[in-house]
Amino acid sequence: MSILITNIKQLLQVHKHNITILRGEEMKKLSILENAYLYIEHDTIIEYGTMDEYHPIDAETTFDATGRIVLPSWCDSHTHIVYAGDRTGEYVDRINGLSYADIASRGGGILNSAKKLQNTSEEDLYNQSINRLDEIIKMGTGAVEIKTGYGLTVDAELKMLKVIKRIKQDTLAFIAPTLLAAHAIPEEYRKNKEEYIKLITNELIPKAGDLNISHFIDVFCEEGYFDIEDLETILKAGQAHNFRPKIHVNQFNILGGVALGVKHNALSVDHLELLNDEDIEALKESDTMPVALPGCSFFLGIPYTPARKLIDAGLPLAIATDYNPGSAPSGNMNFIVGAACAKLKLTPEEAINAATINGAYAMGISNMYGSVTRGKKANFIITKPMKHYREIPYSFTHNPVDQIIINGQLL
Repeated sequence: MSILITNIKQLLQVHKHNITILRGEEMKKLSILENAYLYIEHDTIIEYGTMDEYHPIDAETTFDATGRIVLPSWCDSHTHIVYAGDRTGEYVDRINGLSYADIASRGGGILNSAKKLQNTSEEDLYNQSINRLDEIIKMGTGAVEIKTGYGLTVDAELKMLKVIKRIKQDTLAFIAPTLLAAHAIPEEYRKNKEEYIKLITNELIPKAGDLNISHFIDVFCEEGYFDIEDLETILKAGQAHNFRPKIHVNQFNILGGVALGVKHNALSVDHLELLNDEDIEALKESDTMPVALPGCSFFLGIPYTPARKLIDAGLPLAIATDYNPGSAPSGNMNFIVGAACAKLKLTPEEAINAATINGAYAMGISNMYGSVTRGKKANFIITKPMKHYREIPYSFTHNPVDQIIINGQLL
């Protein structure tokens, strides 16, 4: 398969030499070619340039992109799309004034989703989840992290990993599986959290490691869930089985999880609705990617990640959907890019960088995804006709996607 795209109004995120991350001031710049062409063979970017430089190329498929923007597919580095059912009842409870903590204390929240998942067959869970993935691919996402965490038993967590493996085999999108080993404390362990942590470290993590599906481990470090000591215990157990941390921190409280994540070489620390100067300083000394999840803040009505504080301190930033049934039931990265501009006060350039190359970094794949560079994988969005790429975040409720290319295939 070879694809030639000509007359591209704006080709975004173009880099002659490969880049894997953008930090601070670098995020303000978006490398662009005006009136461009792009040539793809199989799943690989072969050539690009301006139409003034173009010489005829014999391609199996040619697409005239007159008036359209072409950019790398969105890289969504934080999702929970393998889940059963929904939590619409809790949505109404929240409208009526109950908080996230109130709902959880009544057996709702993660525990509610866990009960549903435990009673759902692997086949049914796969079908529900692959449908969600197909939906977000159509909205421009070409690489996505998928976490476990709604099992809360060893068998159910392993079932989730097997579903993620099937999804990875059956889709053209890149899938990064993560073992969310400690998401919540099951009711039967509520008065004996230490025993549940032993179950995680002594049984779940070794069995998950043996499956060789995921190479990332996650913990929900938060009051009422897992504290800083729990986090360290679980991360050490994960690292003993070659799991690298990607962790939930600072959503409702600052417990010290950012610095601990840095200490354990976390690939990313996600949420960060709350931040202090110690967190900033810890991140400055690291290769850890901060990840903001504005869809969660929008849905729950909680503070937004202070993204300007991170970028202005010279740090990188990625943005992701947090697609899950309880606090962010949408995988629309186009909305996330718009929300990053409107609520996180990112420029359109910063938001697109955060959703492409830095999102890829937060999954460990930015050497092959997230930018237009010869030799990288061919995952692209071809937009509907528009005057400028800034219309993508500006018209945040509109779907900008006309065509998508995933793994070198025009869908």
